[in-house]
Amino acid sequence: MSQLVRLPSCISIPLGEKELKDLISKTKDWAVMHGIGIRSKTSFSEDFISFAPFTLLPSTYPRKEFQKAVNIQPTLNELMHRVAHNEKFLRETLQGTIQVDEFTGNLYKIWQTVLDEGVTQKLSLGLFRSDYMLHGDQYKIKQVEFNTISVSLAGVGNGVSICNRYVLEELGHYDKLQNLPENHALTGITTGLLEAWKIYRDPKAVILMIVEDVTYNICDQRFHEFELKRLNPRVKLIRKTLTEVHEEGSLTEDNQLIVDGYVVSVVYYRSAYSPEQIPSKREWDARLLIERSQAIKCPSIQYHLAGTKKVQQALAKPGALELFLTEARKINDVREVFTGLYGLDFDESGDQAIQMALDDPERFVLKPQREGGGNNIYGTEIRDVILKMKDSKERTAWILMERINPPLSTGYMIRPGGPNPPPLVEMVSELGVFGVIIGDSEKIMVNRQVGHMLRTKVSTANEGGVAAGFGALDSPYLIDIE
Repeated sequence: MSQLVRLPSCISIPLGEKELKDLISKTKDWAVMHGIGIRSKTSFSEDFISFAPFTLLPSTYPRKEFQKAVNIQPTLNELMHRVAHNEKFLRETLQGTIQVDEFTGNLYKIWQTVLDEGVTQKLSLGLFRSDYMLHGDQYKIKQVEFNTISVSLAGVGNGVSICNRYVLEELGHYDKLQNLPENHALTGITTGLLEAWKIYRDPKAVILMIVEDVTYNICDQRFHEFELKRLNPRVKLIRKTLTEVHEEGSLTEDNQLIVDGYVVSVVYYRSAYSPEQIPSKREWDARLLIERSQAIKCPSIQYHLAGTKKVQQALAKPGALELFLTEARKINDVREVFTGLYGLDFDESGDQAIQMALDDPERFVLKPQREGGGNNIYGTEIRDVILKMKDSKERTAWILMERINPPLSTGYMIRPGGPNPPPLVEMVSELGVFGVIIGDSEKIMVNRQVGHMLRTKVSTANEGGVAAGFGALDSPYLIDIE
């Protein structure tokens, strides 16, 4: 992929070898001692944590576009909330996908079941993250995706902002600290959990975090637990897998959720977003049990469905945003950050999208209904995948997105086991902005933007997830670009 646009480094590089080695040695220790950590996937042990991959220096980012992403987050929160409570739109949008994508189909069945029975808890808690990449020589943000379940890196990402500040201080660049934006993502996200707990009005009830069988991204999850305790020492959080919920969970006569003897006020999913995390009927039954309960879910089943790629693509159609937003300014702001998104349905527009992908596959990314990184199809491989499925219903479970061409930056990427000193590498970055929303179909009680994170990867890599093993944690250094 040819890229001619380049962002400057925040300081003059390269650094001298001796200075660089000393700085990296100290910064690795700083990262470990401040919780910028992750468990190894190759030699997993609950007794050991390594530092998570990170960039030594913060990456430059256009101040105007950063502020645009921050300002638009409450509007996007509202948009996804309205989408989640529009039964007609969700049904029409997902009708093809649920026939060929078993995972989304099972989520849809749970949604239909609780609608038929009558929704017990009408309030939902959304801890959202909207992800962007800069596009082209105008440096405009374009939305990569909108995440409604298991949004990560508010905890360790918050720490990297402080780590990059430490590095600039060590190098004596005190004048540059003013260009590092404040980041309160961890406190902001955790406050959302606490607000939902208070709304439930049972001081003895616990918050239940749904976790994987094996958790690699442990620091990010634990930071939320510990921050919750700091904000209110009386709140208890318990961690359970869906398998454990199936074994230990039940509903009372009035549909209170009981797990391991505790009344549950809020269920916070940090798992259950991909098929391997709900491997059998037991886990699906546990997901339904939770959804039937009085507990406030993060996300509720309709929020989960609203976050699918197919919904994202449907919202990019002409006239779609007007179904949910009334202010012309908000509609224009959202439309401006959308990139080209195309469905692969069996209709004229779907056939046109298929042909576009076959004619120029390098122009697009092919996306399934999956979260967590490592699922997308790129480049010439798109043509092979399209040719295999273009005549089958499977194609309706995918969307086609125009590829974003971000500017390059140059910096040092620090990885466990990597060389010291590391080489300078060309990189591209993805900005995530966090939002909190609480509400029901009638009203929104809480809606705000609460912080940000930045992930950076080498420019030759397609995927960028840190937990998935593709990227590195970073933070933005804001610059003015005319």
